[in-house]
Amino acid sequence: MTHPNHAPSPRLPFSFSSARGWTLIELVITLTVMAVLTMAVIPIVRTSIKRQRETRLREALREIRGAIDEFHRDTVNMTCGPTGGPTGAPIPGAITPPGPGGAPGGAQLWVDPRSRVKIADCTIFGVDNPERYPQSLEMLVEGVDVLPRTTTAAQQFGSVDTSTGGATANSGAPIPKKKIYLREIPVDPITGNRDWCLLSNYDDADGGCSNSPNNVFDVRSKAEGEALNGEKYSEW
Repeated sequence: MTHPNHAPSPRLPFSFSSARGWTLIELVITLTVMAVLTMAVIPIVRTSIKRQRETRLREALREIRGAIDEFHRDTVNMTCGPTGGPTGAPIPGAITPPGPGGAPGGAQLWVDPRSRVKIADCTIFGVDNPERYPQSLEMLVEGVDVLPRTTTAAQQFGSVDTSTGGATANSGAPIPKKKIYLREIPVDPITGNRDWCLLSNYDDADGGCSNSPNNVFDVRSKAEGEALNGEKYSEW
C-alpha cells in the first residue's frame, strides 16, 4: 500500500549501459585463444593432406608397376612365325626366338598361373628389347593383341585333313583380341602431371630418368622433396 504522502517514483526506461557486454580484456583473450588453436590446427591439416597425396602416389605406382608385370607375364612362351607376324600361332618348322619370351628349340618356360593369355603380335618388340617389356606406358593403355593360352593343336595349326594327312590353312585358329592393361596413365598426385620417370632394365637404378628407354621396366615419381618418412619421392 502506497503512503498518501509519497508519490511513486517514475520507472526509468531500459538503457544499453545497464546490460553487461564484452570487455576489451575478454575480447583480446578470446582472439588469442582462437589464434593459438588455428596455428595448431594448420600443421595437422597440412600433414593430413600430404599423407593422403603420398598414399595416392603409392597406389598409382603400384597400379602402373602391376600393369607392367602383367604385360611381361603375357609375353612368356610367345610363339612367333619366321617373319614375326601378329598371327600368334606357331608355324610348323618355325623356331621360337630365345629370351624370356621363349626358349631355343621350342622349349616352353614356366608360365605364371595368373597369365591366361599370351601376346600375339611379335612385331611390337624390337631387337633392343629382347626381354619384351612394354615400349611405353601408352602401349599399356592402347592395348595389344593376345591369344588364349589354352588352345588346342587344331586351333593352333589348323584343322587336320585326314584325306591328305596334313593340316589345312589355319581355318580353326583363334582370332587375336586386344587386351588393355591400363585404363589410363595415372596422375602423379605430388606433381599433378601424368609425366613419370621411366626406367629400362638396362638403366642404373640411381642414374635418374631415361629420356628414351629401350623398354619400360619401372616407373618413379618426378616429384622433388621428401616424404613424411624421410624418403625421397624419386626413390619410391
